[in-house]
Amino acid sequence: MNTHASASENARFKGQVAVVTGAARGIGLAIAEALASGGATLVLADVAEQELQAQAQRIRQAFDVPVLGVSGDLSTEAGAHALLTQSQTAFGDASILVNNAGGGVILPFLSHTAETLRQTIDRNLWTTIWCTRAFLPGMVSQGFGRIINLGADSVRNGLPDHAAYNAAKGGVHALTTGLAREFATSGITVNTVAPCAVNSDQLRQFVRDKPAVAQKFLSVIPMGRAAELQEVASMVVYLATREAAFVTGQVISVNGGSTML
Repeated sequence: MNTHASASENARFKGQVAVVTGAARGIGLAIAEALASGGATLVLADVAEQELQAQAQRIRQAFDVPVLGVSGDLSTEAGAHALLTQSQTAFGDASILVNNAGGGVILPFLSHTAETLRQTIDRNLWTTIWCTRAFLPGMVSQGFGRIINLGADSVRNGLPDHAAYNAAKGGVHALTTGLAREFATSGITVNTVAPCAVNSDQLRQFVRDKPAVAQKFLSVIPMGRAAELQEVASMVVYLATREAAFVTGQVISVNGGSTML
């Protein structure tokens, strides 16, 4: 029985094309690996081209699945359209889109500049908007789709120095509910996974550079630790499955209890 279940899980995404943005490292890479383990054909996107291509090659060999790496700026309509064109040319329409690309500039609000504010909105909200607009028509034509956005638990708990970041991620949360309702009868679900602090290279660097501020981020988590990458990826993978067909319009926190209900 265990062998049969394992084989079934290894093929749960067989024949499906999954697009993961911000996939060269961290959460995005963990999601890509989890989808690859389920047999998905992958399109991975990131601005870090060399790192992206190296990871694409590694996943291709490790999981024996087709993988395309596409580098570009997804905060622009042209960048998202280029990703769509290359994805469709290689593999046809995608049925899974994971909008993970992001990364805010975490500063006290009055320490932000016009540039850092723009970067934070562009990286998090505009990437999600443009990529969703690019890939939604293909999902509509198939009558099936799974859109999973990466949000932030800080939108709910108001972490220090996160006002601008929360403005961007709050927009992602709101986009999720609006699209979920609009496409509820089209076979398409739209959800957001909202992590708290995640045990990544970025967090470790933050702990080294600003230990007092990092401790504030961790102190609100009842479990007393950051999330592991795989703990976030596993929720994304569930929402991408056919079994999650009745889950839509949700912001699901993976947060160790930092917010509840």
